[in-house]
Amino acid sequence: MSDVLELQDVSVVREGRALVDQVSWSVKEGERWVILGPNGAGKTTLLNIASSYLFPSTGTATVLGETLGTPGTDVFELRPRIGIAGNGMADKLPGNQTVLQTVLTAAYGMTAGWQEEYEEIDEQRARAFLDRLGMSEFVDRTFGTLSEGERKRTLIARALMTDPELLLLDEPAAGLDLGGREDLVRRLGRLARDPIAPSMVMVTHHVEEIAPGFTHVLMIRQGKVLAAGPLELELTSRNLSLCFGLPLVVEQVGDRWTAQGLPMA
Repeated sequence: MSDVLELQDVSVVREGRALVDQVSWSVKEGERWVILGPNGAGKTTLLNIASSYLFPSTGTATVLGETLGTPGTDVFELRPRIGIAGNGMADKLPGNQTVLQTVLTAAYGMTAGWQEEYEEIDEQRARAFLDRLGMSEFVDRTFGTLSEGERKRTLIARALMTDPELLLLDEPAAGLDLGGREDLVRRLGRLARDPIAPSMVMVTHHVEEIAPGFTHVLMIRQGKVLAAGPLELELTSRNLSLCFGLPLVVEQVGDRWTAQGLPMA
């Protein structure tokens, strides 16, 4: 399998502080990774590098075969090959657009409709992705009137619209209630298990949000990688305790994960 994403000794330094520090990490075609870590660990920084919107201060980052910052790499050609869903994207989308329009505009790499004309196949694809995410009954609703869970599902449908080779999910379950989280995890599990779905990287704080079908985990703390590899090998109580800085117990229940702190003496 070829590398979809490869970081070699990557650091990002801002105002003398390393947001990520000498990170080496690779994502191969067909893998589904989750990035775990506390606030400020560097998770979103890694996702921003993977999306090509942030270049390393030092080290080498190669995304879909293109090395960032080299003369032969055009990020404007690279970015349509990467699907991104997160609150940062939600903030850029007009609230008065319909859900269908919100997904359709991704076909042209735009956030708002202008004078472009869409083919019937574009609308069929948009409707199919919305149906897959349980949003068929909302296609005529405006984006600004959606609940948090509905917005999250619309953003994922939008990220899939360009048929990306790499799908990046930035805390897709953040802000959801229990029902919304479980519905989203179930749908992400279907996507993760689809053999023709793109390689995936998801940032989260919570092991409960790891959908069935995800294959690998990267744990990061204070900008440094603590563990990286298959979930079954690396998502351990010891590793998670080191990552979050307190004693934790991790358990796998069926195809889901849970974690809780040890009782105080």
